[in-house]
Amino acid sequence: MEPEFWVALGFFLFIGVLAYFGIPQKMLAALDSRGARIKAELDDARRLRDEAEGLLAEYRRKREEAEREASEIIAGARAEAERVAAEAKTRMEEFVARRSQVAEAKIAQAETQAVAEVRAAAAEAAVAAAEKILTQSAKGDVAERLLADGIRDVKAKLN
Repeated sequence: MEPEFWVALGFFLFIGVLAYFGIPQKMLAALDSRGARIKAELDDARRLRDEAEGLLAEYRRKREEAEREASEIIAGARAEAERVAAEAKTRMEEFVARRSQVAEAKIAQAETQAVAEVRAAAAEAAVAAAEKILTQSAKGDVAERLLADGIRDVKAKLN
């Protein structure tokens, strides 16, 4: 008997013992369960990836929505700022116009008052001059009567 025979006999005996104790079936079952576990893990990984893609799409949509809302807010703020600026400009122009009108009214009033004062001064000067002339040229009762009538007429015309 040669050593190759003993090696072959040992090998077949080893295979026989493995088959007797059901090792090949246990190995196949272990490999099948491991394959099933790996398949389940792959399915879970796919499901998680799909969920992650869904979340990513949702967050992108929310970001776009937020960006759109932010641009709407900015546009609204710009429009409000322009409206407030236009309103302030209008108010300022109205304020300046009112101030100008008040100043013009004060100037017109001062002008009218100055003209009245000049007329009053001129009338007083005319009355004084007429009184002086009449007192020098007319004498007696006639002079006094003319003087009183003249003064009364001038005062009536001035007022």
